[in-house]
Amino acid sequence: MDTQQVSAPSRAPSSGVVHINIRLTDGYSIISNRLSQHRGMSLLAIGLGTHIQSLPAGRRVGVKALAAIFPESESRIAAALRELEHHGFLRRIRERVQGGRVATRTESYNHPEAAARRTGAEAGGTSAAAPAPVPVPVPAPAPAPAPGPGPGPGPGPGPGPGPGPGPVPAPEPPVREAVPAPAPAPVPSPEREPESEPEPAPEPRLVPVPAAPKPPPPPLPFPRRPTAALFDEAARLLAGLQVSAPQFVLSETDVERLTPGVAAWLERGVRPDAVRGALTDDPPVPLRHPAKLLRHRLIALLPPPPPAAVPVVPLQNCDACDRAFRSSVPGCCGECRDVRAYADDLPCLLGA
Repeated sequence: MDTQQVSAPSRAPSSGVVHINIRLTDGYSIISNRLSQHRGMSLLAIGLGTHIQSLPAGRRVGVKALAAIFPESESRIAAALRELEHHGFLRRIRERVQGGRVATRTESYNHPEAAARRTGAEAGGTSAAAPAPVPVPVPAPAPAPAPGPGPGPGPGPGPGPGPGPGPVPAPEPPVREAVPAPAPAPVPSPEREPESEPEPAPEPRLVPVPAAPKPPPPPLPFPRRPTAALFDEAARLLAGLQVSAPQFVLSETDVERLTPGVAAWLERGVRPDAVRGALTDDPPVPLRHPAKLLRHRLIALLPPPPPAAVPVVPLQNCDACDRAFRSSVPGCCGECRDVRAYADDLPCLLGA
């Protein structure tokens, strides 16, 4: 009776997210929490990194390819790719391929720290391997020469045999200290030298095809009917961009160069607020060259000229019936002209 019952279902949380998970058998990807819960990246970068890791190998993940799929602009997608590259989840390598072209290979990492450690270990292992030292044999010192035997017994002083004086030992030659001989140089074995083969001809050097000259940048738009008032309004608009967008700080030279382009926009009927919004909306982060970005947008986003006004034909009063009709010159309306023409032809018909 004192056993605790543990079969009661767990209580769902009263607030926060509740996961309703269904077991998946296809159409899913494994994404690391290092990416999905990263605190140093924006949500756009996290979502873009998740999308890239779910793609098959070989799929293009350039800025233009991603902008054609998602509603974000190219500048925001480029900023997100830079975030992923800064935190190690993405690496873009430019390689030269056949034909002299340069291609970009993108590497996506689900665990940047482990990949960096593995790369460092592989680099350290290749550099640590060194050949072991080979021992050189040292010959033993030469033995000292042995002393020679002494002279034999000589004849006695008297006749007859008798024991002569004992043998006189000869003085021993001085013993020289053994000096170790230098190590003999290794003598190559008498093997037959291989016949010298002819050197192969050097391979032709691949010289990259010279790139085509870069076309000059398109010119800045210019108003068709320039006036001093139009240029003054354009210069005031450019000088005041930093009030609404602090990152668009322009020098006096930049304002003078961009004034004709803004004047062309104003001449085409675009309101100053609309021009300001089109030039400063969604800038890249960080913005390094605001003048270049404004020049590009003035050229790329130039609106079409307004349609030509249709001329309005004025109203005229008919001289015969006093009815209104449209005509550039006063006179009779169409019905009165027909009646007069019929009346002129009537006498001819009656005489016939």
